[in-house]
Amino acid sequence: MLKDWTRPYYQPNGGDPFLFFVVYGAIDLESPLSRSAYRSEGIPEGMEIMHYGAAQADVVSGFREGYLWNRLIESDSELARQIAEADECVVLRGMPADATSLNFLRDVIGLLTHMLDHGGLCVYDPQMLHWWKRETWRDRIFLPDAPVPRHHAVILDSPEKIDGLAWFHTRGMRKFGRPDLSIHGVPEFRRAAVIDLCNRFIELQAFGAIVPENQMVQIPALPEGMTCHHAGDVDDPDFNNVHLEIRWPS
Repeated sequence: MLKDWTRPYYQPNGGDPFLFFVVYGAIDLESPLSRSAYRSEGIPEGMEIMHYGAAQADVVSGFREGYLWNRLIESDSELARQIAEADECVVLRGMPADATSLNFLRDVIGLLTHMLDHGGLCVYDPQMLHWWKRETWRDRIFLPDAPVPRHHAVILDSPEKIDGLAWFHTRGMRKFGRPDLSIHGVPEFRRAAVIDLCNRFIELQAFGAIVPENQMVQIPALPEGMTCHHAGDVDDPDFNNVHLEIRWPS
């Protein structure tokens, strides 16, 4: 019996999870998946696996361009070289049918780890803008044998037009069917508190909670009167997801 990854705060009608991963390499898709070794029931209902090879070279090369790809070349040239030489990849994507637990995430993590152990070079997660090396994926995603939501979302910060202020925002929460986060106008001395706020909301939502409109933020290190407001849509390029705009008190 596989351990259930429960969502103790689950509320329905909060959004549909969407997962999208790419594994590069000559993966042996005929190798049987060990349910016990990889803690996976296989492909969750509502998701699909697609293999792309030489006949679909445009798809295979499509993920190897742009800012993230260039950053990988700079940070890990050897891995980038291996990926650049690969002429096939596997895409795992879709909306899991059952989101009352996080078993769908458990199953997908096991399946992707199986692919890495059978020819895969890396896992690309475009939703959180990250290329996962085999070893890092295993250490941070597979070995914990738990959902670890903070490892599936990323907190980004960008300078605002006003000096000394930053925009903090997340990516990756669509995996859980929940909005990402956005906090504009963060001064440097609030940085640690805002990161703490993001991490709390990442975990709260990943485990199923829905943040109501106008919800007040109650964290001692932040001022009273901050409120949450639902905004955006899945076509927003900053998030590829809807988001919660968390506003400072006026």
